[in-house]
Amino acid sequence: MKPNIGLFDKLVRYLAGILALTWGYYAQNWWGLLGFIPLFTAMVGWCPIYSIFGFSTLKKEAK
Repeated sequence: MKPNIGLFDKLVRYLAGILALTWGYYAQNWWGLLGFIPLFTAMVGWCPIYSIFGFSTLKKEAK
């Protein structure tokens, strides 16, 4: 798995995951568990949907 998630994208995913989990907890709704998906992808730095479409938010390294 080649990383394809940049820093800003990771921060947005962390925030979205935490907000979804928090909402699920307060609303007593299992849909909040979907917040684990963006948290997991942010932690590993790889998004399967990005890889399918060949998309990346990771900056290219200077040579």
